[in-house]
Amino acid sequence: MLVPDLKRSARPLSDATSGAGRTAPLHSPHDRLEEARGLSEAIDLDVRDAMLVPVSSPRPSTLFGSGKVESLGAHIEADEIGLVIIDHPVSPIQQRNLERAWKTKVLDRTGLILEIFGRRARTREGRLQVELAHLSYQKSRLVRTWTHLERQRGGYGFLGGPGEAQIELDRRMIDERIMAIRKELEVVVRTRDLHRQGRRRVPYPVVAIVGYTNAGKSTLFNRITGASVFAKHQLFATLDPTMREVRLQSGRRIILSDTVGFISDLPTMLVAAFRATLEEVIEADLILHVRDISHDETESQAQDVEAVLRDLGIDTLAVDAPIIEVWNKTDLLEEPKREEIQSQARWTERPPVLVSAVTGDGIDALLSAIDGRLGSGDAELQLDIPPEGGRLLNWLYEEAEVLAREAQDSGGVRVRVRVAAEKKERLLANARRSGVEAVAVPRVGS
Repeated sequence: MLVPDLKRSARPLSDATSGAGRTAPLHSPHDRLEEARGLSEAIDLDVRDAMLVPVSSPRPSTLFGSGKVESLGAHIEADEIGLVIIDHPVSPIQQRNLERAWKTKVLDRTGLILEIFGRRARTREGRLQVELAHLSYQKSRLVRTWTHLERQRGGYGFLGGPGEAQIELDRRMIDERIMAIRKELEVVVRTRDLHRQGRRRVPYPVVAIVGYTNAGKSTLFNRITGASVFAKHQLFATLDPTMREVRLQSGRRIILSDTVGFISDLPTMLVAAFRATLEEVIEADLILHVRDISHDETESQAQDVEAVLRDLGIDTLAVDAPIIEVWNKTDLLEEPKREEIQSQARWTERPPVLVSAVTGDGIDALLSAIDGRLGSGDAELQLDIPPEGGRLLNWLYEEAEVLAREAQDSGGVRVRVRVAAEKKERLLANARRSGVEAVAVPRVGS
């Protein structure tokens, strides 16, 4: 495992985000090394060694200098290493030259992430998206695969030698498979659109969970929904989106969506391939940005996530952005650090919600925050329900939030309820059918 340490102080945000004039703090070399090790272990690779390799000036042919290539080669041969992972983009030419020099297989960061995605995808859509990204990656590397064959021109000027013929054959096969996958994905996207339109007709607001990989998104999803989505302390434990219905205290029902984790320098082809999945985020009424607040690199991870969201067209810098930051893993903080984080949260422009998905601490506050953001258009009504209005009263408890209830001498009850804007007309219709008048009252706290 090699992590090139290119000497630079900060990464311009223009590389990944739309923030003008700002720079993102670079992930520390130690964190990059640990993340690279975690990526390798995510597909059960036996990591014999992991090291930072200083690179003052990247070489177009081999990335590393000739002396470093030679010394690394000796180490690789001595330890009988069968695979070298370089946590950095490696061009096809660099990959070919390094494999020749080291006599072993070389995989770069993009190739490693693709391997993980290939292992993790469970649904047909996920597998198709991974294959599409993998084929696009392989197509760019055909020059590496067939350089041992001749590339001479044939007698007529358009017939290639055996090497060129093999490359073109492979390229044509890959192109044909890419076209077939895209057609299959078009069907998947149309089906997803139909499902989305169906949810709009219900209509239930969609709340999407996003965050850096291993931030605890699936654990939070399971805690809120009671589901059993695969959750593990492992990078990219979840790839395929999962949705569940959740009923909030106000009676509002939402669709909670768990999505693929983001990561620094996420390959462009993967963002493109998973765009159909990420459309669930684009279409969401509210986004929960889950952060591992106990991680030393939490700020850099947050900026990486925001970069991807901006690539998807979501203005994360807007004051009214439909985003709630969820600072997760507070159970891992020592008391002094927890107090510091709580103080920091109070002074944040958009106050986050502090939770522990493992212990459940803060979950009620999070659900209230979701309810509050989605309920800005809610209405509060007062109804005098007669004794025979049991069906209406039951509906109110099922579909709205009963704020107050008072028994009356007639045997009926007076209730004050808060109802979601999209359900107000249904409530009024039910009240009319029961011969009950619903009177608007000023909202508590307004």
